[in-house]
Amino acid sequence: MTAAQAYTTRRDAARAALLDLDRRGARLANLRTVAFLAFLSLTGLVIFQKLPGWGLAASLASLAGYVALAVVHARVIGQEARERVRLSLNERGLARLAGTWHAFPETGAGLLPEGHLYAADLDVLGQGSLFQRLDDTGTRAGERQVAAWLSTAAPTAAEVLERQAAVRELAPLVDFRQALVTEARLAGQAKADPSRFIAWTEAPSFLSTVRWALPVAHVLPALTLGAGAAAALFDVSSLPFWGGVALQLGVVRLTSGPLGRMWAALSSGEQGFVRFEQTFAAIDRQPFSSPRLRALKAGMQGAGPPVAERLEAFARLMGFAELKTSGQMHPVINALTLWDLHVLFRVERWRERHGVGVRAWFEALAQLEALSAFAGYAFERPTDVFPDVTDQPFVFDATGLGHPLLDAPVRNDVTLAGPGHALVITGSNMSGKTTLMRTVGLTTVMGLAGLPVPAARLRLGRAQVLTSMRLKDSLERGVSYFYAEVQRVKLLLDTAAANPGACLFLLDELFMGTNAKERTKASKHLLRELLRLGACGAVTTHDLALCELEHEAPGRVRNVHFRDVVTNGEMTFDYTLREGVVTTTNALEVLRRAGVAVPD
Repeated sequence: MTAAQAYTTRRDAARAALLDLDRRGARLANLRTVAFLAFLSLTGLVIFQKLPGWGLAASLASLAGYVALAVVHARVIGQEARERVRLSLNERGLARLAGTWHAFPETGAGLLPEGHLYAADLDVLGQGSLFQRLDDTGTRAGERQVAAWLSTAAPTAAEVLERQAAVRELAPLVDFRQALVTEARLAGQAKADPSRFIAWTEAPSFLSTVRWALPVAHVLPALTLGAGAAAALFDVSSLPFWGGVALQLGVVRLTSGPLGRMWAALSSGEQGFVRFEQTFAAIDRQPFSSPRLRALKAGMQGAGPPVAERLEAFARLMGFAELKTSGQMHPVINALTLWDLHVLFRVERWRERHGVGVRAWFEALAQLEALSAFAGYAFERPTDVFPDVTDQPFVFDATGLGHPLLDAPVRNDVTLAGPGHALVITGSNMSGKTTLMRTVGLTTVMGLAGLPVPAARLRLGRAQVLTSMRLKDSLERGVSYFYAEVQRVKLLLDTAAANPGACLFLLDELFMGTNAKERTKASKHLLRELLRLGACGAVTTHDLALCELEHEAPGRVRNVHFRDVVTNGEMTFDYTLREGVVTTTNALEVLRRAGVAVPD
């Protein structure tokens, strides 16, 4: 089954399920109304003695029926929410296949570090980026993990190979991947962020100063309520009862500060995580074979019961604690039973017992989400290949390489033989020079993150990618375009010096902010310095003097070019990479086509 068929089948199934659930929900809502009205009517008739004793039983039966119907209706509503998420996921998958993913709201722009060495230039993050194309995570932690893997190469080739194996295994598991995201997204209206919950579980205890109150909470309410019952049933004074209530109100006042601070931290920290038990339950049910997936699953389990059961216990405790949000019932119940002390100390015991593992649970979940997002990309691009990644000196040797974000890219063979090698790319405007460099850079980023790439074959060494393509000046900082480029070049040189023999540079039209003579001299010096440091890469230029480097460093610098063809007044491009230096230009023709009259 192709990706389009898989998504279409699941989309149609979700639509049919929603129609059925909508009908069932309407029926249940009507039955609930009938049961509730019956309860009210029968109760009224019993109160006004219009019915004999069996009327009370019928009234209570109506109430029980209402409660049962409410429980079933709640399950139907939950299933409707689940099917809506599934429908959305499959519609997103079809949108990616149709090339309309640019409208997705998740661009990762806020996750782009200022001055990153390549992310902005290569469309890794931001509008129209690789992140926007493949992100299908359910939590903010998963989203950040995707961005982190795309922004930093894996530390070893072995790590890349582990991710590749995990992505291969997850790719055909469409139902599991969608269940993972569905259950995560049901935990909140927006993507849930586990960071606050983790911070709460790792924070010092809020209740250490009021531990004295816990035994009081076990003894005093029992005595107070016992005294109240005795006063109601027997001819004894009610003073012990009211005295006990007064003492309990004093305990409430003395403990209100720590209990209030704990509730504030807890209620802001959990943010829907009481519903994450289903996410971890879905992982528990799925068997894995690849080492990375097995290790992640083991990291979510650890010693003790499954994570899903632990979070389910936390959810129950939160249900009791949320009585605090009831403005009418909570003060009375808390005054009579010291409810908050009982419940929040139970929550504290849960945190002491399980809190140490929470960070590991959600870090493992974030990695699984990221691998699942990568697997979705692999599933939708079955002709893409996983590169052969090595820790040996950097090499980029690709056959049939295309740009990952283009629907129908022209494929080219591209080779960078190793450290100290470079391509000087010339060509007419709009012929494909910069697109080729972005293709090389983005496929390197993808390959070192564990993703497949659009190529027939790719052999790839680990490297730090360095780019200078989309520079701009800054009036606010008082920085000119040329000085911004100088700052960028200094950063790239420092990085190349710190990583000798392990950098890939991609430079677009160097030093455009100065005159031709100085531009040529500075560009040649920069390329010589990068090659001396063992970096390899490519540079685009309209300055043919830069092509002289091929003669200065034969075998290490290659001139390649793109060209355009003008036939019967029509300018066309084939975007095919060729050896040598370009022999034609089209700047004047482009001006004329834009309506600017210029002489030959």
